[in-house]
Amino acid sequence: MSVRSRVRRAHLEEPELNITAFMNLMVALVPFLLITAVFSHLTILELNLPPDTNQPANQEQNRELNFEVIVRKNDLTVADTQGGVIKVIAKTNQKYDFAALSDLLAMIKSRYPEKQNITILLEPDVPYDVLVQAMDTVRVISVVDAASVVKKELFPLIAIGHAP
Repeated sequence: MSVRSRVRRAHLEEPELNITAFMNLMVALVPFLLITAVFSHLTILELNLPPDTNQPANQEQNRELNFEVIVRKNDLTVADTQGGVIKVIAKTNQKYDFAALSDLLAMIKSRYPEKQNITILLEPDVPYDVLVQAMDTVRVISVVDAASVVKKELFPLIAIGHAP
């Protein structure tokens, strides 16, 4: 063999692909992705429609004590179906005061521990983010218990509707 044929043969041979590094990466990534997929999930809240107050069959429900949070453009109004408005919480610095709402609802829950349902009524043009914050506020409250923060349930059964 001459030098020229050796050079030609060396140029004609195709190099092998070394996929060992890629396979090592896949061996490490696939179990990691499978494990983390189990822990990522969506949280879904079930919502109810408020009862129809125009029907005579629902007049019995109107006598039952139910609480409402009415989200208006300038304030949050907490009311019940028997006594009317409990408290109006005005906006502070152009933001809704959800901390004051949470404190008020905690006080109401301590007086009526068996109540599970609440209705959130919105005025038109209230941003969706405000609805979500209101729903989070009426569902649970964070309290300090023995030097740790614990979430306690307030009103988990939420109905939504339009404000009067």
